[in-house]
Amino acid sequence: MQGVDDWALRKGRSYGTILVDLEARRVADLLPDRTAQTLTEWLKDRDTVTVIARDRSTEYARGSALGAPGAVQVADRWHLLQNLRQMVERWLAGVHGRLRRLPPVSGGTAARRVGGYPRSRAEAAATADRRARRHALYEEVRRRVAAGEKLLTISRTMGLARGTVRSYAHAQHFPERAARESALGILAPYREYLEARLAEGNEDAAALWRELQDRGFAGSAKQVRRWLNQRRTTPAQFTPHKWRPGPTETASASATGPFPALISPRQRAWRLVQAPQSIDTAATEAVARISQDPEVATGRHLVRRFAELIGRCGVRSDAVPTNPCAVLETWLNDALSCGIPAVETFAAGVRQDEAAVKAALTMPWSSGQAEGQVNKLKLIKRQMYGRASFDLLRRRVLLAA
Repeated sequence: MQGVDDWALRKGRSYGTILVDLEARRVADLLPDRTAQTLTEWLKDRDTVTVIARDRSTEYARGSALGAPGAVQVADRWHLLQNLRQMVERWLAGVHGRLRRLPPVSGGTAARRVGGYPRSRAEAAATADRRARRHALYEEVRRRVAAGEKLLTISRTMGLARGTVRSYAHAQHFPERAARESALGILAPYREYLEARLAEGNEDAAALWRELQDRGFAGSAKQVRRWLNQRRTTPAQFTPHKWRPGPTETASASATGPFPALISPRQRAWRLVQAPQSIDTAATEAVARISQDPEVATGRHLVRRFAELIGRCGVRSDAVPTNPCAVLETWLNDALSCGIPAVETFAAGVRQDEAAVKAALTMPWSSGQAEGQVNKLKLIKRQMYGRASFDLLRRRVLLAA
C-alpha cells in the first residue's frame, strides 16, 4: 500500500515524487520528477502494490493506472475538500461585483459601518492610483484571454502570479478589493470588555485604550483603533480641524457600495464549505447575505452536501452514510445539472475520478502519512541549506526512514 505525493526540490521550479509505505509508515523511495511515466516505471517493478493513496493529480492517476492497473486508487479526502474550496473561491470571485450590491440581511446583530469614512486627499489619491493600475492589468489579462493566450503564458509574460491571472480571467467584473477586518491578536483577552463598552455607546478609541491600560494591556492605541474602526456606527471625530472630502474621496466612499466590511472570496469560500455550527454569528450573517443571490443559494446547498459527505467518511464509522457511494451518485447528478458552470466543472472532475473518490468514501487510507513524510523531507533538506543534490537528498531520506 503506497501513498504518493509531490515535494519541491526547488519551489516553483522543480518537483519530485515521494512514495510512502502506508503499512510500514516509512518512505519507500523518492523520484526525481512528478510525471506519470516515472511513476509508472517505479510501480511496474513492484507488483505487490494493491492500494495507492494520492491527491487529485491527473499525472499520478494516469501513472498509477498504467503502472499498477490492479491497484485500488484512493483520492485523498483533504484534497477533495481543498479542491471544493478552490472551486467556490473562483466561482465567488467571478460574481464578486454582483454580490457587493446585495442588501444587508435584516436582524443583523453586529454593528458595522455603513459607508466609507473620510480619508486624507493623499490617501485617497494613492488608493485611486493603485486601483487604476490593478484595473489596467485586469483589462490586459481579459484582452489576452479573449485572444486565446494560455493563462500560464499570460502569467509569465506579464509577471503576475498564476492565481491572480486565473482570478482576472474568470471574473465577470473587475474584482474590487475587500475591506479587511483586523484580527484581535493581543486584544483577545479584552474582547468581552471592549464589546461591552461598545454596546454602551463608547466609540472613543483613545479612551478605550487608556481603560485597557489600567487592566494591563501592553499594546498601542493604534491596535484598539483598528479594532474599533470596523465596528463604528458613526464616523470618527477629527478634533484638530474640520476636514471636508474632495471629489476623489467622495467618489471613493460611494464606490464601496452597500456592502460594508466586505470579506474576500477566499473567506466566503471557507464559510460556505464549513459546517454552519462551526462559524460565528458574523460569518453566519455574511453567508446569509450572499445567499440572497439565487445562484449562490443553489450552489451553497450543493457545496454543503459534498463537504458533509466527505467530512463524515473516514472519521467515525457511526457518522458515515449507509451507502456513501449512492449519496455521491445523487450529488453528481444534481451538480452536473445545476446550471452553475463552476460547480458543473468541479462535478465533471469528480465524475472523471469517480472510482478513486468512491474508494475514499469507503476505505480508511489517505495521503496523510505522505504529507507528514514531506515535512520530514523538508527538515532534512534545510539541514543542508537546500543545496543538496537529488541523489544526496534521496540517500539521506531513505537512511532516515
